[in-house]
Amino acid sequence: MAEPLVSSASLAVSLHQAGPIPLAAEFHCAAGELLALVGPSGSGKTTLLRAVAGLYRPAGGRIACGDALWFDAGRRLSLPPQRRRVGLVFQDYALFPHLTALGNVMVALGHLPPAERRRRAEEWLTRVRLDGLAGRHPAELSGGQRQRVALARALARNPRVLLLDEPFSAVDQVTRRRLQRELALLRQEIRIPIVLVTHDLDEAAALADRLCVLHAGRTLQEGQPESLFRRPVSPQVARLLDRHNVFTGEVVEEGGERRLAWGPWRLEVAEGLASLPPGARVAWYLPPSDVVLHRRGRPSLGERENPVHARVEELVVLGGMTSVTLAFDHTPQRLGFEIATHAARRNGLARGEAVQVSLLAAGIHLMPETSAAGDDTRSLP
Repeated sequence: MAEPLVSSASLAVSLHQAGPIPLAAEFHCAAGELLALVGPSGSGKTTLLRAVAGLYRPAGGRIACGDALWFDAGRRLSLPPQRRRVGLVFQDYALFPHLTALGNVMVALGHLPPAERRRRAEEWLTRVRLDGLAGRHPAELSGGQRQRVALARALARNPRVLLLDEPFSAVDQVTRRRLQRELALLRQEIRIPIVLVTHDLDEAAALADRLCVLHAGRTLQEGQPESLFRRPVSPQVARLLDRHNVFTGEVVEEGGERRLAWGPWRLEVAEGLASLPPGARVAWYLPPSDVVLHRRGRPSLGERENPVHARVEELVVLGGMTSVTLAFDHTPQRLGFEIATHAARRNGLARGEAVQVSLLAAGIHLMPETSAAGDDTRSLP
């Protein structure tokens, strides 16, 4: 069996140019780490992968893998793709249709003596659970099997970095989940930097050690998924991460204590208010998990922390969970959260119903108002 791919080299990328594709991106990926690049279409994700692979040459910046410098615009240095030892997996597989699965993997083994190529290719096919299918052509394989061949070919090059460009987007949902699981298992043997481009935030959160949020070619925030989902650095990042409980309030001081004024309420906030002066306008975000619905006629501890009144504007049953949207009298903005469907029914939730919820102080995350205006929001925890 092929030896595990192990490296101590980290990938460090810093690229910038005014056009034709604007870039102001910076990220790093340690050996054994999976970094997901997320952002809307046109945010530069694939361009960055192609730059790392040596298929695109930006106007400025630097790319290094450990001690090896792959690209440095200042020195006019740009190693060709074959000298960077990068494994690249595309969403459309990019397999040679006239070659078998075995032949496609052997293409990547040109650095080995001819006598070893077949054996090593067979080992890699076994490693991605394709033993017995070596003689089939791409047209005779399912989408998931083709993607496994593409992955085996990329890894057979013994790459220093693995780049995955929307690798599971061309397969059905069941196959997608299976491939995600297999990638997670394969990572136990692959200790090299892995960079994944995906539009699927659930996929990114499930697979990645860290996320890099991009917009218009710019790095806005980089960090662990849980950190970004709970504490986006700006309203823009919150929206890009599909987090919509973003509001605006004002810092006030009452009775020697600072609170966040939001409409008729004075909200307690666990962190961040002490560093802001009274009168400061701030954007703030609350994760849906930190919204607590009060049960009718049964007081709970949650009622003691930032209780607010609202009315149910929308209820959407999604199997065992129900999505709830609340409206308020003082703002056109809406608050969303999810609750178990049986709990929603037990509480008699219905459109137009008046309810009370608590906004947990530990979950309220403050963002300066300048961030809401779209200023530079990059934050590297």
